[in-house]
Amino acid sequence: MAEHINMEGKASNGEAYLDEPVANGLGHKKCSNETTVEKIKRLVMANLLVILTVAGVVIGVFIGLGVRHMELSRTQILYVGFPGELLIRLLKMIIIPLVVCSLVSGAASIDPKALGKLGGWAMIFFLVTTLIASAIGVIMAFIISPGSNTGSKPILSDDGELPQAKEVVDSFLDLIRNIFPSNLVSAAFQSYATSYKFVTKNVSNGLPNVTVEKVPYGTDQDGMNILGLVVFAIVFGVALRKLGEEGEILIKFFNSFNEATMVLVSWIMWYAPLGIMFLVAGKIVEMVDVGTLFASLGKYIACCIVGHAIHGLLVLPGIYFIITRKNPYTFLWGIFTALATGFGTSSSSATLPLMMKCVEENNGVSKHISRFILPIGATVNMDGAALFQCVAAVFIAQLNNIPLNFIQVFTILVTATASSVGAAGIPAGGVLTLAIILEAVGLPTSDISLILAVDWLVDRTCTILNVEGDAYGAGLLQWYVDRSDKPGVEAELSEVKMNDAPAVPEHSPLIEEKESRGAGDEKVAARGSEKESVM
Repeated sequence: MAEHINMEGKASNGEAYLDEPVANGLGHKKCSNETTVEKIKRLVMANLLVILTVAGVVIGVFIGLGVRHMELSRTQILYVGFPGELLIRLLKMIIIPLVVCSLVSGAASIDPKALGKLGGWAMIFFLVTTLIASAIGVIMAFIISPGSNTGSKPILSDDGELPQAKEVVDSFLDLIRNIFPSNLVSAAFQSYATSYKFVTKNVSNGLPNVTVEKVPYGTDQDGMNILGLVVFAIVFGVALRKLGEEGEILIKFFNSFNEATMVLVSWIMWYAPLGIMFLVAGKIVEMVDVGTLFASLGKYIACCIVGHAIHGLLVLPGIYFIITRKNPYTFLWGIFTALATGFGTSSSSATLPLMMKCVEENNGVSKHISRFILPIGATVNMDGAALFQCVAAVFIAQLNNIPLNFIQVFTILVTATASSVGAAGIPAGGVLTLAIILEAVGLPTSDISLILAVDWLVDRTCTILNVEGDAYGAGLLQWYVDRSDKPGVEAELSEVKMNDAPAVPEHSPLIEEKESRGAGDEKVAARGSEKESVM
């Protein structure tokens, strides 16, 4: 009887049904006498969204290369990328309700002590992996030396505007100010930033003297203040839990809002392959001269991509395997759709909804963990940005024949790790904080124009690494909860004040949900699903 329940029930931590293949194609077989055609059909259906996403990327590359020779105008290029623009707008549309509602419901459903413990472990993981990524970036830059032996500095035309040089102290003060937004409504579309004006003073102590003073002042710039919204949502959720029964109605509201948002995500996922295809095609058509670009900055591009590959394919999976003794590449395959979406959108924030869906349904991460940790990770965990910023800083130093001493290298490591926390999870978000690192070590900020010229490619690998780090962090926290010697922690996580989920299935493209079979069956199924494959 217990075996039958294990095959039919669903694990309490959100794992997939054991009698069905999960979306990564590594599930159990339904029957041993399955024909080859049936196996292939089942495998294709289980991985349909992944196949469509990969096909969208490949077809987009071919479309872009084929259309490039037609010499389209700027307006026509915008038309080519229009379906991709719709995908980004759809994903950004649900970021705010998803982040706020998931964090409020997650913080309200977890005991404050357990909340602090989970948040602490998550921040330690994010900090350590970001430091490792920064170190890899510096090491790769000194090994490959992308800025050496280039002859003269490459001159590339780029229409992008250079970010304004900002003092290091003002940058970190802006980060703290954005944690405490003065207006929650404006935080949804604006953030605080320091600008400068130059004031001329005439000082006359018997001698004519003119002094120019650089005075900072605050401005509101376009862009979501996601950090302030995250902090407010967590604190508000804790406050609702303190209310007890009086806050249950509002907690149920946020839970229902969150579930409805995830249904919208499951619908948007079917449009993602088409949108990604046109995003990639439009970006390739938009490039001016690929040959000149790679000839001038090829070593820099290779340095960034190789560094990202080492961190994403060796370091992060290695940490996951050492701690959990589970196959990290099975976990990685489960989030492949989210990674492909990150490559197409070049935005970790826009990828957040799909990432939640993938880790919950493919990798067995519970909703309480994924919807609490992933929004935080999308805000503060920027491994890819930290790595590329270190490479870019060393590259610019080599380009200008400026030797870096140990103190300057250490400053690059620390500043890149700290500034990546404030980097916006949007396209080219890391370039905006690169000026902070260059100012900290006295390097010229004018060479950022070279980084902007190839940022369309490097930023996509940055996004993949950022998203992957968030997912592995959620997986490690799930393992910590499952293996915790203190049952109170897991009990607090599983006790959520919310109504039963509606019986209508979501028809998710990753996995079809079944009706719940009762609390008793779930406990038995959870015990039966503890066995995990090891590498």
